[in-house]
Amino acid sequence: MSQQHSAAPAPTSVTSSATATVAGRRDWWRDAVIYQVYPRSFADSNGDGMGDLEGVRTRLPYLRDLSVDAVWLSPFYASPQADAGYDVADYRAVDPMFGSLLDADALIRDAHGLGLRIIVDLVPNHSSDQYEWFRRALAEGPGSPSRDRYHFRPGKGKNGELPPNDWESIFGGPAWTRVTEPDGTPGEWYLHLFAPEQPDFNWEHPAVGDEFRSILRFWLDMGVDGFRIDVAHGMVKAQGLPDLGSHEQLKLLGNDVMPFFDQDGVHDIYRQWRRILDEYSGERIFVAEAWTPTVERTANYVRPDELHQAFNFQYLGTHWDAEELRTVIDRTLDAMRPVGAPATWVLSNHDVTRHATRFANPAGLGTQIRLAGDRALGLRRARAATLLMLALPGSAYVYQGEELGLPDVVDLPDEVRQDPAYFRGAGQDGFRDGCRVPIPWTRTGSSYGFGAGGSWLPQPAGWAELSVEAQTGEPGSTLELYRAALATRRDQPDLGAGDAVEWLRAPEGVLAFRRGDFVCVANTTGESVTMPAYGRLLLTSDEITETPDETKVPADTTVWWTTG
Repeated sequence: MSQQHSAAPAPTSVTSSATATVAGRRDWWRDAVIYQVYPRSFADSNGDGMGDLEGVRTRLPYLRDLSVDAVWLSPFYASPQADAGYDVADYRAVDPMFGSLLDADALIRDAHGLGLRIIVDLVPNHSSDQYEWFRRALAEGPGSPSRDRYHFRPGKGKNGELPPNDWESIFGGPAWTRVTEPDGTPGEWYLHLFAPEQPDFNWEHPAVGDEFRSILRFWLDMGVDGFRIDVAHGMVKAQGLPDLGSHEQLKLLGNDVMPFFDQDGVHDIYRQWRRILDEYSGERIFVAEAWTPTVERTANYVRPDELHQAFNFQYLGTHWDAEELRTVIDRTLDAMRPVGAPATWVLSNHDVTRHATRFANPAGLGTQIRLAGDRALGLRRARAATLLMLALPGSAYVYQGEELGLPDVVDLPDEVRQDPAYFRGAGQDGFRDGCRVPIPWTRTGSSYGFGAGGSWLPQPAGWAELSVEAQTGEPGSTLELYRAALATRRDQPDLGAGDAVEWLRAPEGVLAFRRGDFVCVANTTGESVTMPAYGRLLLTSDEITETPDETKVPADTTVWWTTG
């Protein structure tokens, strides 16, 4: 394991000073706009083609000026990178490709000085196979207490040659791998719901809980403002690890409670964690990545004594369709209201095709698409969808580069791809590299300002005019639309936190709602519609025609007004 732990600064110096600069606004997380940074693709400070923490730190003023409230960093822990850092070898160290603990400390301090909060990823369902515990479990052999910290089982069949049950990996193939024992013989099997390099922890073992409570305190003492919990619906498995009794199990995900996902026992873990978090000042938060069958089950994760927010994957997967959107919006608000949690809204992240490309294609293709589609249509719909999302009550997430209107890079040559799911040929589609291509900052340079030494995934030639430099100050650019929308969201008292919308009468295919003095209209159809002029125009995703009495809203356009 990496030994960076001693480099951490004294915890009291961080928690007493740096965090204080962002602790002023109570319940900030209820209406926060949180910006996701994928560190390897955001900014490269040392020219090695890979983004790093120092690169993120130098770009923090850009995020402050964008008017986001917090920055969520995807994993930067010490890792063999079998799954882009979601295979953690040391939870208390920074991988050298991203820097060091001192770089993490400097980033947290600078962010706080700029009024930004920092949320880091936590990966508690599984570790890397290079994690010290797992290496010890392999070396010590069957019956070792170290193996009890993972799910080791004898195989089925005459000689134990078959997996212990029929569970399938999210990345394809069986969710079990057989080990070679220290004496060289084929031995037990271990469970991995993802890659074989990511063995699942056994959360029934008390040492696992002890370790993660210690990890939480380590990063809280460093000054982080919260954690995004990876696979928050995992960790606890059904007693006895029962067979599921079907193949193509991935098709069942999100439709039913699985014996390895969304088990009720996870909530005991989160109640323990919440007590730790509440010991710290500054309103630190937990955010759940919880894939559940329904938004009502998602609400279980954000009860008052558990987590603060949960990603709204039902909304992310909704088509650009007024009826579908209204259904998901109503169900989300109805589910969150009884537990007193804010709804969250998200359109893109590091695991799905960017929404500018999803909306460029026909509905029904899923969230991983390898087709460019109609890019002009996709961008128009993406801009409209963003204004709709930012008008809804609750918290919103923005994935790096969506403010530039970036499409997915769907034509990456196979030889440059690095998504581990791609190479397994089953399970996930394996085309996540398309949304992970480093973002462009300038019109020129080896990587459009990402860094001096190129980029770990190639950027399209046309990205020069999508860069931050090209769009800054350009009327009508997507970047300036985001800047205006986020600034307006802060300025308008009726935007942000809340738990309801008042739906207004509107033509078929159009969403119209009021929140106090604020009115939003989103036309999801392919034709212009005529709507009332609700008041003073605040913002529009595309050009509109307005008279004192009515407004012609073009196809795939969202408009904001205030009546105050």
